[in-house]
Formats: sequence, C-alpha cells, structure tokens
Amino acid sequence: MPEPSHDLFEIIATTRSMRRLKPDPVPPELVRKILEAGTAAPSGGNMQRWRFLVVTDPKVKETVGAYYKRAWDETVYPRYSANAPAPGTSPERFRRMLAAAQYLADHIHEAPVWIVPCLEGANPSRTAGSSIYPAVQNMLLAARALGLGATLTTLYLNFEKEAEAALGLPADVHSYALLPIGYPKGRFGPVRRVPLSEIVYGDQWGRPYSS
Repeated sequence: MPEPSHDLFEIIATTRSMRRLKPDPVPPELVRKILEAGTAAPSGGNMQRWRFLVVTDPKVKETVGAYYKRAWDETVYPRYSANAPAPGTSPERFRRMLAAAQYLADHIHEAPVWIVPCLEGANPSRTAGSSIYPAVQNMLLAARALGLGATLTTLYLNFEKEAEAALGLPADVHSYALLPIGYPKGRFGPVRRVPLSEIVYGDQWGRPYSS
C-alpha cells in the first residue's frame, strides 16, 4: 500500500491520475479529511456555493457508471485512439494510459467511494468552474497525501441529465466532475509534462521567459 506523504511539492509532483483502484473500503475519517481539504479552497466572493455528494451506494454507482462507460466506448476512446500521443508522452506510455482509462471505464462502479463536486444555484459556465475546481484539486492532493488514489473525470457529463437524475441532484444544482477514490493498485507519479521553456512566455506572448 502506498505510503502517505507530508511533503507538498512531492505530493504535487506525484499526484497522477490513479485509474486502477482496489475495492477495499476507505475509512470515513479519510473521506472527511479529503472533503475538508476541498472546503479550504477559494471560491468566487468566498460564497462557498459548493456541495459535495459522497456516493457509496452500489446501485447508484452502477447506473452512473454505465453512462460513463457508454461515453467512453462511443465517443472518447475512438477519439483518443485515433490521435497522436499527448505532448511529452511516448507511444508506449500513451498506450498504457489508454489501457488504464479503459480499466476505469470498465470498473469505475467498483471504486469504493465517489466524490461528486457540485455548485448550487449556478448554471454551468466558463467562469463557474473557478469556484469548484480549486476544491477538486485540493481533494486530489489530499487523497495523494493520505496514500489514496483518485482521478478527475467528466466523461459522465456526456449524459449529464441522465447521470444527474441518477445522482438525485435538484434542478438548481450541477455537477462538475466525478472523483473515484480508493487505494491504488499501482504507484504514484512522477507526472510527466513538457518543459517550461515550451509553454511559458515573458511579458508578451511569444517572448522567452527566463527565471
């Protein structure tokens, strides 16, 4: 079982998407720590309109998981498999990522805990996510710090109305992600990204930035 970590920069550098999760139960006190980390995040005007749905009911997970798998099979996998690997990723690593994503699509309902971050009283918009995704990142980092695996996914939103109905969300609440959480079958990180020199500019677009 992966060891917890207390080094912030190690946590950041090794919080990769963990899509292969064990079905072992996650202690409620750890779920609470993750949720508390989410509520420590900033939100627009500090209004804290976030709401977090914790899902452990197998029937709910099976229903929403079926929509997730349908989105993967019908839309996402065909698109990913037809494209070149992501920047900074070798073809072999890209194939492994696709295999892990396929595993998640097949087994997402088996993850012991889901956290579904929502916003109350807001229509989904380009700016609304600024009041929920910082909380999502905090929760991903907290899960890593506790030795738990997680990933941020929005695939189920291809069937937004059906999935949100299965989750029992009222009309004025919308979900923005789904975080399956559990003890990982693999190891954490390191994450691999393109060099800063390729993506960071100074003062004006296109000008090199030197630190």
